[in-house]
Amino acid sequence: MKPQKPLPEPSPETQPYWDGLRNHELRIQRCKACGLGYFYPRPFCPRPGCHSRDVEWFTASGNGKLHSYVIAHRGHPAFDTPYVIAVVELAEGGRMMTNIVGLEDPTPDQLPIDADVEIVYDDVSAELTLPMFRLK
Repeated sequence: MKPQKPLPEPSPETQPYWDGLRNHELRIQRCKACGLGYFYPRPFCPRPGCHSRDVEWFTASGNGKLHSYVIAHRGHPAFDTPYVIAVVELAEGGRMMTNIVGLEDPTPDQLPIDADVEIVYDDVSAELTLPMFRLK
């Protein structure tokens, strides 16, 4: 029997992000002082020299570019291998760690750096949706 997949637990600071995913919206934050869009959620701008606390949530497009990845052939026993762990550069700014899905047997030839990607939503339960990305 396969072990259960480890799942994230929302915190008060990240709850708007998880609420958005449940509604199939990618909500990230933007600094109102300098305009930087960023991910992971935090109460201040991460740009050096700014660090403003005047930030807002907004709904991002869910589009981005493949920044980096690794193909896991020997992974956590709850996951079917191979699977792709990736860092996606979001169109609105920020990078997020995620998975690339939709490839039967992923190879480096199928995953060029800077490839266009788009979000897909994995409804794990009524309470939790995970963001995944696929190649466009």
